[in-house]
Amino acid sequence: MTLPQTLSFAVIILMMAAFIWGRLRYDLVAALSLLAAVAVGVVPFDEAFSGFSDDIVIIVGSALLVSAGVARSGIMEFALQRYAPGVTSVRAQLALLVVTVAILSAFVKNIGALAIMIPIAFQFARRSGVSPSTFLMPMAFASLLGGLMTQIGTSPNVVVPRLREELTGTSFTMFDFTPVGLALTAAGCVFLTLFYFLVPARERNDNGLNAALAIENYSAEARITATSTVAGKPLSALLRISAGEAAITAILRAGGLRIAPLPDAILHEDDIVLIEGGQEALDRLVAQAKLEVGAGRGKGAGPETMAVEAVVTQNSSLIGWSAQHLMLYDRFNVNLLAVSRKGTRLNQRLGSITLNFGDIVMLRGDSQTLPQFLKDFELLPLAERQVLLGSVRRGLVPVSILIAAMGATALGLLPVALAFFAAAVAMVLFRAIPLREAYDALDGPILVMLAALIPVSESLRTTGATDVIAAVLADLGHMLPGEGALALMLIAAMMVTPFLNNAATVLVMAPIAASFAANLGYRPEAFLMAVAIGAGCDFLTPIGHQCNTLVMGPGGYRFSDYPRLGLPLSFMVVIVAVPMLMLVWPL
Repeated sequence: MTLPQTLSFAVIILMMAAFIWGRLRYDLVAALSLLAAVAVGVVPFDEAFSGFSDDIVIIVGSALLVSAGVARSGIMEFALQRYAPGVTSVRAQLALLVVTVAILSAFVKNIGALAIMIPIAFQFARRSGVSPSTFLMPMAFASLLGGLMTQIGTSPNVVVPRLREELTGTSFTMFDFTPVGLALTAAGCVFLTLFYFLVPARERNDNGLNAALAIENYSAEARITATSTVAGKPLSALLRISAGEAAITAILRAGGLRIAPLPDAILHEDDIVLIEGGQEALDRLVAQAKLEVGAGRGKGAGPETMAVEAVVTQNSSLIGWSAQHLMLYDRFNVNLLAVSRKGTRLNQRLGSITLNFGDIVMLRGDSQTLPQFLKDFELLPLAERQVLLGSVRRGLVPVSILIAAMGATALGLLPVALAFFAAAVAMVLFRAIPLREAYDALDGPILVMLAALIPVSESLRTTGATDVIAAVLADLGHMLPGEGALALMLIAAMMVTPFLNNAATVLVMAPIAASFAANLGYRPEAFLMAVAIGAGCDFLTPIGHQCNTLVMGPGGYRFSDYPRLGLPLSFMVVIVAVPMLMLVWPL
């Protein structure tokens, strides 16, 4: 090997060791690896930051924002309640998620299929009381498997037909991939459903402070309007939406009539329901039932409206006053949305609650004046986090934007990066997600890691290190039977794809596979298919495919978490793929 090739391998090996060691955060490891690659000369100075303009960074960042917009719309919670109300066990929820993602991935880009299902995974996690990490990594792996079933499901399947046509004059067709891909997807979904416990339970690294707050249930009130989905229906209909995560403590009717919250009590227009529950449960109940909070004032239609949680401090002038007596909205244009008091159930009208020291209040107001209000009344805002209760939802708009993006890529009208970038811009333009929250949806450490590692990985090709790999494979192949040679090519593609993107892996490995098969006297189809499968099945790292990267931040995963589930899944892919390839594409 030449010196540049040796240095390129050395940087990659040290980088992987640092990732596995886990003492430094992954974005810092990636940045140090880039600096090391530049320092030893395997990455030129003018190419050091080329990764920041790479399509993969744009795709992942845009998909995160689009997914956040879909989650904020509440449409996924509605679909979950409507079509899967009885799915309560973790294994059944996981089976539903992985099968749905796999099927969608066969017909649309797998990252789009994954993005649309991530909000449902978070809903299932809340319902079951488990970490979202239980679902997200299996879903990412299922999206990779599902993409193997058709020519448009994943990038390697798009590239391989062109190479076969150059070699044999005949291209692969849309469903030539289906027999082997379907077998792998079915086996993989079963494996992921049975062995999901191999995934460690993780939480997002930035959630520690929010989790530590441990806010007890809020007390809030909401009005039944003519457009509410539960108007004229029994209270049990509203309770079904809450799924046990929120309680109705009273129903207030015109004339001061207070009705016991029995399941068969009929809800009328203009009834006030007193609700107790966590912030997310209250938000879900209000959004799905189309209830009105904040007395119908300041509904958040303006882009500068915000909601915050704050603690009433010892010196606050709100102590001893209620929102009604203080005329909070009329004087300060601030709405009181909910109150939480430790160890106490508040079952009176929200506006009449006398505030005490230590109460946690949820307030909505103008983003320009609300911070000054908090300062003037000595309210301590909690750790910054999204508060949606009572905010305007755009319904089907976010889902329509995502479907349009996926349709544009499926029909070849736009490349994936441009389609998803346009979808992200549309989410902000149509206010599916407020502008101030757009950058919060982008996972900075993940994007930095990707951008830094792209030129480092590319050094394998530019230094000729991939040619060294090809020579080693050729030497080994002559000593193996046909099935062994096929397995070797499949495993080699799996090993290379973490360091090149999956399409680049095909471009590098497919010519090697074709000459490899010719030297051994075999037909090239099975070997080309093996390369496509291996390039599409990176289950060992978060960097080989954007689907794995997409779930790393939301799942709170570490680099070393991926092999725990991914390594046995990779063995299963080899065991299933090799005989299926030999059956469908005889050597």
